[in-house]
Amino acid sequence: MPEVHHPLGSGEAVIPDALLHYQRPTADHTDNTTRTDHANRTTRTTRTHGTDRTGATDGADGGNNESDVRGGVMLRAFVEVDRATMGPERLAAKLSSYARLHSYVPAPVVRQRRQPFPEPVQETWRQRYPLFPRLLFILDSTGPTGVETRISALRTAARGHELAPFLRDVPILAAPLTDLLHHGPTAPVWRPVHHPDHRVDWIHTRHP
Repeated sequence: MPEVHHPLGSGEAVIPDALLHYQRPTADHTDNTTRTDHANRTTRTTRTHGTDRTGATDGADGGNNESDVRGGVMLRAFVEVDRATMGPERLAAKLSSYARLHSYVPAPVVRQRRQPFPEPVQETWRQRYPLFPRLLFILDSTGPTGVETRISALRTAARGHELAPFLRDVPILAAPLTDLLHHGPTAPVWRPVHHPDHRVDWIHTRHP
C-alpha cells in the first residue's frame, strides 16, 4: 500500500505496521469513524449515535475515502505493534525514523532552465496527510515489567534534543495490548512517551 510506505531517500523508508484512519468530530456532530488499513485489508468501524457498525473489504481503501465522512476531519495515526521480537532500544530507535520522516524533504530535481516562480519545497508527508499522523505503540507478548522497560526506553529516546521539534508537533503514545483488549482502544489507557505516568485517550490533542 502506498500510504504505509514512506521513502526517506538512499533506499530507506518508514513502514508502519498499520495506518489508522479516524475522524475527529466537530462540536455539532457526534459521529466517530475509525478505519484501520493493514496490508491489503481495510476494517471500518463506525459509531453513529450509540450504534456500532463494522465491515471489512479487500483493497487499499475499500471504496471509501475522505469525501464519505461527514461532521469531522479524517486524520491518520501510524501504528507500531511490538510483539517483543526486538530489544527495547531497537524499538525506541523507531522514534528517530519517524522524526526523519517528519522533516524529510527530497533533494530538488536539477532543471536546465530555472523556473521564474519555483514551487516551494515541502516535506513529503504533506502530500498525503492534512496533519502528520500521531504515533501509537501497542506493546504485546511481554509482562508488566517488559512493558515498563519498553516505555522507559521510548521515554529515554524522546529526551534527545534532535527529536524536540517532532515531539512538539506529534503525540506519541504507548499502551499494552492487554489494556486495550480489557478497556477498549478509546479508553484513557495510553501513555505519552514523554510523560509515561499520565494516562490519556488516544485522540488527545494536548500534551499533559
